[in-house]
Amino acid sequence: MSKLLDACSQTLMETAPQIMQAIRVEMRRGRGSDISIPQFRAMRFIQRYPDSSLSSLAEHLGLTLPSVSKLVDGLVNQKLILRGILPEDRRKITLSVTTTGSAIVNSARTIARSTLAEKMKNLSDSDLRSILQAMQLLHLIFNDQGK
Repeated sequence: MSKLLDACSQTLMETAPQIMQAIRVEMRRGRGSDISIPQFRAMRFIQRYPDSSLSSLAEHLGLTLPSVSKLVDGLVNQKLILRGILPEDRRKITLSVTTTGSAIVNSARTIARSTLAEKMKNLSDSDLRSILQAMQLLHLIFNDQGK
């Protein structure tokens, strides 16, 4: 491994958790106190991947199907997500976020984006372009396609 490649991977490993922690703090602030972090993560996943299955949600959250089923029950009871059944396969349950659920997720994401922008506001346009280019490249490399 080249020194430059090693430095890039080391810096990424050190910086990514710091960025994710800052995002988590802001997302928690915007999600509402009656929604747990796993419930919020579930809503965001379902919002991002409409008609998600319980299995794909369980895989994303790293939870068992019974645990995810219970989590989903709570979100359905709060009218934040809907359960549906595919007409072509009535055994398959699909999940979608309600308008209220989407509003909560979008609000939390807006708050987090604002805070990140505030932290970067004193950077030069050149630095901001460099960050944008780096993030776009990382997105291509780590894109979670197929979820």
